[in-house]
Amino acid sequence: MPKLFGYLSVYFVISWFCLVLGWSFPAQAAIYPSPQLEQQVLEVLRKHPEAIIESVQGYQQQQQQQINQSREVFLQDLKVNPQAIIANSPTTGTIAAKTVLIEFSDFQCPYCAEAHQKLRDLLSKHQQDVTLVYKHFPLPSHAEAVPAAKAAWAANQQGKFWQYHDQLFTNQKQLGESLYIDVAKKLNLDMDKFNRDRLLADADIKQDIQLAKTLGIPGTPFFVMNGQNYSGAIQVSEIESQLATAN
Repeated sequence: MPKLFGYLSVYFVISWFCLVLGWSFPAQAAIYPSPQLEQQVLEVLRKHPEAIIESVQGYQQQQQQQINQSREVFLQDLKVNPQAIIANSPTTGTIAAKTVLIEFSDFQCPYCAEAHQKLRDLLSKHQQDVTLVYKHFPLPSHAEAVPAAKAAWAANQQGKFWQYHDQLFTNQKQLGESLYIDVAKKLNLDMDKFNRDRLLADADIKQDIQLAKTLGIPGTPFFVMNGQNYSGAIQVSEIESQLATAN
């Protein structure tokens, strides 16, 4: 197979291309495409390589349109009914504040740890102006991201999310079961409840992850503020500038 297909299987490429060209896909090819069918497709690609490029571009445009629509709906909902977006997510600051700052974060992400202290400084100066909302977005590449998120979720059930959150970021290099237990004990959490609640955290965390995927969020940390545009690389200074405009 040409390098163009990379890691894609022969089956996937042939079936996908048949759909693009409007060809019927033989029943026997469901197991593996015949050499004749494979050669037909490869011959078309050799003569018309632009076909697959145009198809991929069209697919990408369609996906981006869906993301843009989802973001518009989300921003409208955030403006009209912010509490529905906040739901059961941890918040800090003044709930009545007219500026809602939503953070999608991962406890094992070094960039999230870097943003952590800056956000604390921001809130210390603008506590009356901003409601910070935490949404879990543990990345698949971080082995401890999900266990840490579950531990923080369990701490939230006892009203200690932000204290636990701070400890996880402060001790990010030590993420693991020993740290989760030690922090819970340090915060005087009911350990039986803490351990039970960790087992119940999946649904809410998955809901946050699904929201992040629906919005096309590429990584962490990622911030959304009221009706402002999205920016994954937003700096606290930018947030303050937007705050000044909003207020």
